[in-house]
Amino acid sequence: MSKIIVSPSLLAFKFNDINRALDTISKSTAPWVHLDVMDGNFVPPITFGAQLIKDSRPYSRLFFDTHLMVNHPETHIKDFASSGSDAITIHLESTVHVNRALMMIKDEDKMAGISIVPSTPVQSLLPVLDMVDIVLVMSVNPGYGGQKFIDNSVDKISLLNAIRKDKNYNFKISVDGGVNEGNAEILKKNGADILVTGSSFVKAEDKRLFVEKLSSRI
Repeated sequence: MSKIIVSPSLLAFKFNDINRALDTISKSTAPWVHLDVMDGNFVPPITFGAQLIKDSRPYSRLFFDTHLMVNHPETHIKDFASSGSDAITIHLESTVHVNRALMMIKDEDKMAGISIVPSTPVQSLLPVLDMVDIVLVMSVNPGYGGQKFIDNSVDKISLLNAIRKDKNYNFKISVDGGVNEGNAEILKKNGADILVTGSSFVKAEDKRLFVEKLSSRI
């Protein structure tokens, strides 16, 4: 069984030196970086767009895990695909054209992800689970880093894992929000494959050891 993927979030770093942040993540041995794109509508803050990703791409070999917290993501998918994103995750709640948006991502030859906020039940994902590569469970309300983990997110991960096994689907389960050494084991035990970590990663004195602990399978 492969290791857990650790995907540190760029949101937890200061934006005045993006390349240094990417270098810090790379040196930690984490293979992915999580890129939180916020539009000020789907969530209150505004972070960055496709241009920042495009400008950063030549300086990093990390897997660019782009998370679109934007309304009507189908209008932005081509830009984020051409910017150098390796995976593009959209929110179920962000568009009525979910199937179309996911197909657009697949047509760009990128991993396609779907995410749900804490108030959205897993059952709402059933119509699209056969066409996604990643299911991202938000374990905090999206928009801000440093929030406390919402405990019932574990039940969502467990249910997704059960559906995946029952239907023989191949999507990876990702979890984002309040992930740390204290809850990583229960997340892995219940089926998580990708751990997005922000504040805990930045605060870790030994980031390489932190990644090693999170990425080890039970």
